[in-house]
Amino acid sequence: MKWAYCTNGFGDHRLDEALAVLSDLGYAGAAITLDRGHLDPYAPGLAAEVSRIAGLLERLGLEAVVETGGRYTLDPWRKHHPTLISDDPGRRAEFLTTAMRIAADLGAPVVHLWSGVKPDGVTEAEAFARLAGQCERLLDEADRTGVTLGFEPEPGMLVKDLDGYERLREMLGGHPRFGLTLDIGHCHCVEREDVPACVRRALPYTVHVQIEDMRRGVHEHLEFGEGEIDFAPVLTELRGYSGLVAVELARHGHAAPLVARRSIDFLRRAHDGAGERMAGTGPAAGGG
Repeated sequence: MKWAYCTNGFGDHRLDEALAVLSDLGYAGAAITLDRGHLDPYAPGLAAEVSRIAGLLERLGLEAVVETGGRYTLDPWRKHHPTLISDDPGRRAEFLTTAMRIAADLGAPVVHLWSGVKPDGVTEAEAFARLAGQCERLLDEADRTGVTLGFEPEPGMLVKDLDGYERLREMLGGHPRFGLTLDIGHCHCVEREDVPACVRRALPYTVHVQIEDMRRGVHEHLEFGEGEIDFAPVLTELRGYSGLVAVELARHGHAAPLVARRSIDFLRRAHDGAGERMAGTGPAAGGG
């Protein structure tokens, strides 16, 4: 299993420092959130900085994906605005296009994205139509750059669960570059099925995984052991997945190195428990 960590959980570190810490802790990769201070897509000299970070990733032996969930990256007043279903989606689409080009230059195979909240006065059908239209255009760019989109269902947004993702995927004709970012905590939070069943269902589409603990019905990213998820069965179901499994604890930056250390230690123990479970040699490990 290739453990990674989302750099939005290292907001008080320079990106170079965050990547070095993750490498020292034994992580295999980083999910780099494009934002101020961490590959700011609007900073001068972006191309040179992307080239420099690509070289650093190579020297540290880290893989990467590009994440686009910065809260105020596009609008200093409104969180996550605009979205692909806003009345004015152009800046979001432009940002995601830039993200794909950055990913290609980094050698990162996946760019993560999500739908956003349905605007007031817009029907669900209209919102899905808007989203599908924007995604079609983004997929043209994905084909040009050779990256894959990893679409994340997000609690509270238009596409909040696997049903919504599959509906959108069908509208896009099952495009091979329209993959899924599977968030393990979100599955426990909102899905009808248990988390291992969600993983089995989602695995054919999954191109990126985010992982954290969570409680049923409460969208709060928790350290492992503080929520309700039993991770050994989840990791058993993920055994057919070959991409990064990235810890997402964006609000834990005040103690990022300690949290990152605790996280990888927990996941290694849970993974060992999953192996014992498969071999039938011991009890399942890991749980909240």
